[in-house]
Amino acid sequence: MSRITLFVDVILPLGVPNLYTYRVPFDRNDAVAVGKRVVVQFGKGKLYSALIRNIHEIPPKQYAAKYIDAVLDEQPIVNAKQMELWDWMSQYYMCNIGDVMVAALPGGLRLASETRIILNADYKDQLETKELSEKEYAIIEALEVRNVLSLDDVSQIIDQKTVYPVIKVLIEKGIVLIQEELKEKFKPKIESFVRITEEADHEEKMKAIFDSLEKKAPKQLDVLMSYITLSKRYSGDRKEVKKSEIMKAVEGAEAAIRSMVKKNIFEMYEREVGRLSLFENENKVSQLNENQQEVLDSIRSQFGWTKEVGDASSSLQPPASSKDVVLLHGVTSSGKTEIYVKLIEEAISKGKQVLYLLPEIALTTQIINRLRKYFGDAVGVYHSKFNENERVEVWNKVLKHNSKDNDSEFKLIIGARSALFLPFSDLGLVIVDEEHDTSFKQYDPAPRYNARDAAIYLSHIHKARTLLGSATPSIESYFNAQDGKYGFAEMTKRFGGVQMPEILVADVKEAMKRKEMKSHFSPLLLDTVTLALDKKEQVILFQNRRGFAPQLECNMCAWVPQCVNCDVSLTYHKASNQLRCHYCGYAAKPPSQCSACGDTNMKMKGFGTEKIEEELSIFYPKARIARMDLDTTRSKFAHQHIIQDFEDGKIDILVGTQMVTKGLDFDNVSMVGILNSDSMLNFPDFRSFERSFQLMSQVSGRAGRKNKRGKVIIQSQNPDHSIIREVIANDYLSMYTNQLLDRKNFNYPPYYRLVELTLIHKDQNMVNASAKYLADELKTHFGKRILGPEFPLVARVRNLYHKNIILKVERDASIVQAKKIVSELLINFKNSDYKSVRVQIDVDPM
Repeated sequence: MSRITLFVDVILPLGVPNLYTYRVPFDRNDAVAVGKRVVVQFGKGKLYSALIRNIHEIPPKQYAAKYIDAVLDEQPIVNAKQMELWDWMSQYYMCNIGDVMVAALPGGLRLASETRIILNADYKDQLETKELSEKEYAIIEALEVRNVLSLDDVSQIIDQKTVYPVIKVLIEKGIVLIQEELKEKFKPKIESFVRITEEADHEEKMKAIFDSLEKKAPKQLDVLMSYITLSKRYSGDRKEVKKSEIMKAVEGAEAAIRSMVKKNIFEMYEREVGRLSLFENENKVSQLNENQQEVLDSIRSQFGWTKEVGDASSSLQPPASSKDVVLLHGVTSSGKTEIYVKLIEEAISKGKQVLYLLPEIALTTQIINRLRKYFGDAVGVYHSKFNENERVEVWNKVLKHNSKDNDSEFKLIIGARSALFLPFSDLGLVIVDEEHDTSFKQYDPAPRYNARDAAIYLSHIHKARTLLGSATPSIESYFNAQDGKYGFAEMTKRFGGVQMPEILVADVKEAMKRKEMKSHFSPLLLDTVTLALDKKEQVILFQNRRGFAPQLECNMCAWVPQCVNCDVSLTYHKASNQLRCHYCGYAAKPPSQCSACGDTNMKMKGFGTEKIEEELSIFYPKARIARMDLDTTRSKFAHQHIIQDFEDGKIDILVGTQMVTKGLDFDNVSMVGILNSDSMLNFPDFRSFERSFQLMSQVSGRAGRKNKRGKVIIQSQNPDHSIIREVIANDYLSMYTNQLLDRKNFNYPPYYRLVELTLIHKDQNMVNASAKYLADELKTHFGKRILGPEFPLVARVRNLYHKNIILKVERDASIVQAKKIVSELLINFKNSDYKSVRVQIDVDPM
């Protein structure tokens, strides 16, 4: 045991700016390591599981270092490369390292402080030899009555806020013990298994058992038959079957299994199993066509991966001239996934790990099924709909990565943005599919990171390669590719000769004039839907607003019910018959009369997915209609069920928000309708034209798959809008060129970088005064680069007022220096009269 006095700098799971230093007891010197969790006391009596960042011998100068209480891990749970990513995110996105830790670690590894104390079994022997204070006696007496006490209970009993020192003394005296001092949230999943005993596993013996059970115990015979049927699925001798599977197959099987164990026919045992489904590996990579092969060769060449798979001299180590990042611009249905598969296969064959990022959980369902056909159990899935235990399990499997052991870990991880925090040790390839998607951006809480950009940095740490894929790349990524910073590959044709869809515009303004509109549907749209349904084909209708109607309005005075906590009108949801705020969740019953003038004539204005679903059932009573939006996909497998039902032809019309636009492939969809393109185009944001083009192109891409030309109907009041014309022509380059000109003229990305500061307070006057003060301070350093302060579209959310200041920094100027100045000004701001105002920083806002 080492007698050196060691100190550890730890990351606390709190929004504190600095690391905090603790002293290591001598007996724990050999147990501490960077990346392990330790239990520390921070603040008054509060225990936290913190993460060791540094180990050294220098005591802190500003405060006396407390001792760490315990080391929780035998092996580090976070590696050095993850720490490097965390440090970069903390600096780049101007947030605290503790915020990054909370975002990165699954809940099961961020232990909760649920400290409880119990009496030691031989505490009475200790009482005879130890002197105790009054407070210590009071705690012991309470424990004799109640057996277990929490820290809060102790605090009330001895009437003292900070109880930890008293409890520590009692622990050292051997009188009390900590019961689950920090309760581990991760519990391995234990399953009961049944298998035939060695004694019974002979033909003659089995025949005798059958005869005996047939006469005396028919239920046990049913169980035995069920076991034999189920065991055929598995390979090996004396096959095991889950007890739960037998109990599903045979009613009342529990008692029968117990009896058969007593008769030595079965043996029953428990073991830890994974929560993650197992899949067989079909290992069939489909043949690429000529265009795909050219693109694949181009990507491999730009990556510097020059040799073929299977060549012993092949290497993933790139030459100096290669590109770290390549952008693949491939039209919808061009077969990008097959190219991904080939690249993944190559990286895995070299013993490397691969990360495949997708913007939405909805997308992972389809892509997982496709990739598991190729890679079987080497595929792991990680996203926020998994429970804590499942996420910890994936984490541990990635942590165990060892290229020599082919069965112990995941080689390919598919997930939404949080998957980039997993403990990769040897990444070879990162794929960011649908790289343009705004879902890669985390808005709240900090760190407000963009997973695409963070993934590129993660790839850089591992000296890996990044492939960005999209049918409609973000302007920033396309600019980087044109500028030579990224490599570039393009696929302009759909796979298998499938034609691009025919896109038609329904002029809503004209149809309304002629009184041809039926509710929110133009004659062209309804005729096309009817035609598709008659041919037994499927339809997708897109409306980027959930709920029944955006607002309820008085017909007399135009009063609209507002949220009591936010500056926004309430949305009507018919299923629950409630008006709901989509910002804070406030709900109220629809009023029977106007609160302003008292009139009872209240009407619905606008339309959401719920209303479309209801009205379609009137027009098409025999059609099977489903809805895919946030309201219908809250549960874990809801996305999967809707997508599966649609794939299986159990749904004729799928109505959805932007969830339906993202990369889903359905063979039988011949028609797609965009019900309200104007709301997207008219949104007050410098990216609204780019986003509208992306959304409309992506949703159009769902139409017309294998051997069918699809049809897309766009409803608009302005059918000659430049973006709609560019969508019809599938002319990304025209949209890109026009938008780039606007961005250059008005100082927006990719020519400028943005940093948005949002000031938040419950008092509007305080927000106004503090925003003016901070903006004036910023203007002394940055001049005209400061925009604002301005209230956002919704200024009050959850009774807190928000005001924005935007800093624009030239592309070739030092963003690091700009952030340093902002950080220093914010420190002064926190020491001013406005210290109660919260400042939220968003680097690269979207």
